Amino acid sequence: MNSEILKNGNTEKRVAILIDGDNAQSSLMEQIVVESARFGNATIRRVYGDWTTSNMKSWKDILNSYAFQPIQQFRYTIGKNATDSAMIIDAMDILHNDQVDGFCLVSSDSDYTRLATRIRESGKMAIGIGKQSTPRAFVSACDVFIYTENLEERERQKRKAAQKQQKLEQLTQADLELIEKVNQAIDMAGSDDDGWTTLSEVGTALRRIDPGFDPRSYGAKQLAQLLRSRKTFFDLKKPAGKSLILVRAKEDL
Repeated sequence: MNSEILKNGNTEKRVAILIDGDNAQSSLMEQIVVESARFGNATIRRVYGDWTTSNMKSWKDILNSYAFQPIQQFRYTIGKNATDSAMIIDAMDILHNDQVDGFCLVSSDSDYTRLATRIRESGKMAIGIGKQSTPRAFVSACDVFIYTENLEERERQKRKAAQKQQKLEQLTQADLELIEKVNQAIDMAGSDDDGWTTLSEVGTALRRIDPGFDPRSYGAKQLAQLLRSRKTFFDLKKPAGKSLILVRAKEDL
């Protein structure tokens, strides 16, 4: 079987995503799919585990959203991971039938070391996704290994961006323009390593950006009062023993 398909006149690699559901995080499903897509089209998508157990519930809720096939594997013996064996057998069948150009093995279990090595010996790409605690042998057996901690950080940044966007959508055009001006003013005024700059410098920069800027246009008597009313977007503080006020833009909204 030809393991490549034509797309816009070019060959596109096929990838099989095989997830050890007992040993991976369902919350990272989207990031797993995104990472795999860098190497080709995920034509085979499977999650392995004992679907009769409660710990697989989180996977059940998202399977359909990403077109993954659940593969049932009962635990025949306590302490033995039958999921590993089922996933390895399926991977060898896929490899033997030449269905894909690469495999994305999602697990932190060293039991997949020999499988990754065998995939590479066959001229296919072996991509691993697992925790930083994954045994070095499995990591080294893969062509590429992606740590889930890095995917978790990306997922956090994505959620933050979505939350920020949601908050911005609730603002009026005047408020959006105000926040943009203040952010520009903070950048113009310069800041320390923690992002703080003096409120007076921000005020000076604001008037340079917009000579007609006046806090009273936004219902506030002073700039400090105006920014405190927008505390979702800005932090203000007054250092002990000093008369000045410091301000910075919030990174985490």
